[in-house]
Amino acid sequence: MTDNPLTRPGAAHPAITEAMIATLVARFYAKAREDAVIGPIFMGAVADWDEHIANIADFWSSVMLRTGRYHGRPMRPHLILPLEPQHFDRWLALFEETAAEICGEPDVANEFIIRARRIADSFEMGRASVTGEIARPRHSRG
Repeated sequence: MTDNPLTRPGAAHPAITEAMIATLVARFYAKAREDAVIGPIFMGAVADWDEHIANIADFWSSVMLRTGRYHGRPMRPHLILPLEPQHFDRWLALFEETAAEICGEPDVANEFIIRARRIADSFEMGRASVTGEIARPRHSRG
């Protein structure tokens, strides 16, 4: 039986702070907006960047620190976007790169990466189910 970090109570890692999350989210979106693959998707979907970044920081705070600050429905907005597998792959590549830059320690970055991969899989499978397709997890391990 493997140890699933997502089933542990409390913060994902003691070194993760609200400031780290805010920096990670802001830096990721700065990169994403400029990216040739996912930039056009984001630029077409987000009207208020300050609001979006604050909302996503709340999301990651809830995921990583279990603060409960996020009360949205993250799947819903993604169902209407023209997303393909390459968009999820690029989102993850940029997110993982940014987590490694911001978090300093590989084990801290890995806590974000584990969850990001599961989120990507969840969104891809959710999108597929809406169109009557079947999708398997492509990003998460174990």
